[in-house]
Amino acid sequence: METGKAKIKEAVELERQQLIQLSLKIHDSPELGLEEEKASAWLIGYLQDNGFNVERAIAGLGTAFRAAYGRGSPKIALLAEYDALPGIGHACGHNIIGTAAAGAGVASKSIIDQLGGSVVVLGTPAEEGLGGKIDMAKAGAFQGMGVAMIVHPDVRNIITIEALACSTLDVEFFGKPAHAAAQPYEGINALEAMILAFTSINSLRQHMKAGGRIHGIITDGGEAPNIVPAHSAGVFLVRASDNEYLDELKDKVLNCFTGASTASGARLEYRWRDKAYAPMKNNSTLAQLFSQNLESLGRSVEAFQPEFGFGSTDMGNVSQLVPSIHPTIAIASAEVLIHTPEFAAAAASQAGQEGLMDAAKAMAMTVFDILQPGTLDKIKQDFCQG
Repeated sequence: METGKAKIKEAVELERQQLIQLSLKIHDSPELGLEEEKASAWLIGYLQDNGFNVERAIAGLGTAFRAAYGRGSPKIALLAEYDALPGIGHACGHNIIGTAAAGAGVASKSIIDQLGGSVVVLGTPAEEGLGGKIDMAKAGAFQGMGVAMIVHPDVRNIITIEALACSTLDVEFFGKPAHAAAQPYEGINALEAMILAFTSINSLRQHMKAGGRIHGIITDGGEAPNIVPAHSAGVFLVRASDNEYLDELKDKVLNCFTGASTASGARLEYRWRDKAYAPMKNNSTLAQLFSQNLESLGRSVEAFQPEFGFGSTDMGNVSQLVPSIHPTIAIASAEVLIHTPEFAAAAASQAGQEGLMDAAKAMAMTVFDILQPGTLDKIKQDFCQG
């Protein structure tokens, strides 16, 4: 066992310069979701050069891809992300995510040759706000996969994360314009309706369970201060720790808007967007294996604590279909915040490069563990019981 893992680490080290160069190249050319033409092409080129069979533009997404090595089962999916954020580039470190998945895939080739099965690097675009994996899941991209893994840069080494279920609500109020000074009594104020809804939501927060989150913005609040606003619009995110509570919270949030409509006289129109983020379902057996491998590389693993913060990810949707983990790997000090220029700099730093290498090693070592007799059965049992 230890000899096999030592060879895996050596295999990743042999790719060190290529992986770092690939990560930095993606970092220096940030592309938004569904526009990752360069990043996906560079990752595909690296995988093809190393003997992977590649399918491009899978699941109807032009920058998604499937790169496979081996032909048998189980199929072990390593997920690559490579989209950036507007204005601040790879401030979530997706250049590291995509490259680590590719590096782990290449390092797993000898394991597949020895033990059978197959490793599949799935290029999953548009994680930032567009939910690319949700589209891929609906298109069947994860069917037949035995396991799915992804490693995200962070400021801590955490194996099992909490990710909230999340739905997006678009709302509009329609009122009646009037001169705000001369005949205000003739108007129906759509902006006041939106403000009333905000106030109701603020009151609701006192009575939410832990893990519940509601946040939104006003995207239209009127045309001029001397005209009673005839239209207002907003976008809101509703999050919860599980789908059942999300449904309950969605009903309560909608009541805030319908109540504001009744009170103001403004007509309400709303739409829940089709894409809903599922909570993360961590696989305990898989997580334990990855944790042991990461610790063997000299990293201390922390337990997730609520004060670290909750978010949502389309990896949650994958985890509902396939036994999955979404560990994080530290590339910066705890004072650095994700989605900031400082974290973008960390994603290209020496610490970021070491995080890349350790993520690739730990994933490939976990591939080795998964292919040992009886391990996949335990992973599946955990998934069914979860």
